[in-house]
Amino acid sequence: MPQVLIADQWQDYQLIDTGGGLKLERWGEVVLVRPDPQIIWPKRGSQDWSGWDGYYHRSDTGGGRWEFRRPLPESWTIRYRNLTFKIRPTDFKHTGLFPEQAANWDWCSQKIIAARAAGREVSVLNLFGYTGAAAVACAAAGASVCHVDASKGVVQWCRDNAALSGLAAAPIRYIADDCLKFVARELKRGRRYDAIIMDPPAYGRGAAGEVWKLETHLWKLLIECRALLSEQPLFLLVNSYTSNLSSIVLDNLLTELMSKAGGRINVGELGLPSQRNEMILPCGIFGRWESKENELLQRTNA
Repeated sequence: MPQVLIADQWQDYQLIDTGGGLKLERWGEVVLVRPDPQIIWPKRGSQDWSGWDGYYHRSDTGGGRWEFRRPLPESWTIRYRNLTFKIRPTDFKHTGLFPEQAANWDWCSQKIIAARAAGREVSVLNLFGYTGAAAVACAAAGASVCHVDASKGVVQWCRDNAALSGLAAAPIRYIADDCLKFVARELKRGRRYDAIIMDPPAYGRGAAGEVWKLETHLWKLLIECRALLSEQPLFLLVNSYTSNLSSIVLDNLLTELMSKAGGRINVGELGLPSQRNEMILPCGIFGRWESKENELLQRTNA
């Protein structure tokens, strides 16, 4: 059955309140208001939302703009456990980090740490890696990482996050490329990875204008990633923010993909706890496959 995993171990981030299509969040010392299509319930009338520093106003014609009540630095940092991330409000309402993914960072780190404790080297491929939080978390756990995204700007952001986390010299490859093309080339080169993470968008364009459509290309990518896994793989993690895609779809895909490999599949939703109204904000779905060996490693090191 699908699970709901709550990212509730944050200190520097907080989802303060939700309602009326908006979320009130604290990012370090900065309070932001941003729209969220999942929030179709109303605000509670007695709650005060007036203390914000930045408010993203969505336009009826698409996109939007930020309104700031006080001058903010171009960027600032927040921490999660031993990791440090650069935060910056972007033109598309995002801040460079998806805090609900902390539940996945912890899971990946645990798998890598267990394998390293058993004497294994671990290589991780992070596809559609955005600003690299997962890549940095895996590197901090002791893995060598290949981080891939079509945008040169967010690949540089990943470098910045690694440096902020004390991992400037960590074995991370930074690749700005179309993920499908990169995976195909890695197969030809004979490279293999012990773990693969991917956050494919519903729609996107590669570095050279290549069109990506999740419903068209995800299965092809999964097949090629299956071939990229090493002879003793640890895990495969797929995230999706596509609102019309069920976690059961990911379960079906991973079951079909990994049926001959054994292991365990787990799917569900990621969520953030709201402080004031005690609701859970749904923040996308995940699908995880882990090998039997990886399960045994964790039990041995528990």
